[in-house]
Amino acid sequence: MSAIVMDQNLMSQTQTAVATRASEATHFQVRDIHAYYGESYIVQGVSFDIREGEILALLGRNGAGKTTTLRALARLDNPTLKQGEIWLGGQAVHKMKAHEAARAGIQLVPEDRRIIPGLTVEENLQLAQVAPGRGWELDKIYSHFPRLAERRRQEGVTMSGGEQQMLAIARALARDIKLLLLDEPYEGLAPVIVQEIEKILIEIRRLGITTIIVEQNAVAALRLSDRAVILDTGEVAFTGTAAEVLDNAELRHEYLAI
Repeated sequence: MSAIVMDQNLMSQTQTAVATRASEATHFQVRDIHAYYGESYIVQGVSFDIREGEILALLGRNGAGKTTTLRALARLDNPTLKQGEIWLGGQAVHKMKAHEAARAGIQLVPEDRRIIPGLTVEENLQLAQVAPGRGWELDKIYSHFPRLAERRRQEGVTMSGGEQQMLAIARALARDIKLLLLDEPYEGLAPVIVQEIEKILIEIRRLGITTIIVEQNAVAALRLSDRAVILDTGEVAFTGTAAEVLDNAELRHEYLAI
């Protein structure tokens, strides 16, 4: 065998090995997704990857398509995903309904939190564990959310906004979670409560839970995140590290108005 052929074979083997490692490292893949609310074309060809254990900040101005993208990833009925692929650990999420995606490990914490009226904190958590795919047990949840432990017998909707946000996150962790989607976790919260939520998210990161966070407080989200995707009118305007966004005042001003 000639040296040239040997070199070509070695290069091919190296490229295959690199591609295999990259594939193994990628935990969640979004490929050219297009999503609509009725006739309104909102998400227009969004693509990105996340490695296991990373936090990705999904940012943009109001109306950029951030929440719509999260809802499409969680496979909710609205918006309608008309094109593209979503993969989680080799599973074709784009072919799933919302309950199937949840069972596969995708947990969405929506902006409105969806705490169930008439149920205590503990009953909200227990209800999350009725279907197969249990995550954290109650003792573990209470050890990481001591405020919820103190209010375990209190009706969930009577708690403060920050406490309800903690409950919504804890409820997601009560499921067998592979990807956590957080929509505006700091919305409407006092700065001192935001700091408490940040501490929880830092702990979630330390535990290796893969997370996508949509947040208008972009700087706070970037401080927690490994990487960032910025959307502009439903399209990806930037993909890179969180540090790159924090260090680029022109980029922040153009797309985030900060």
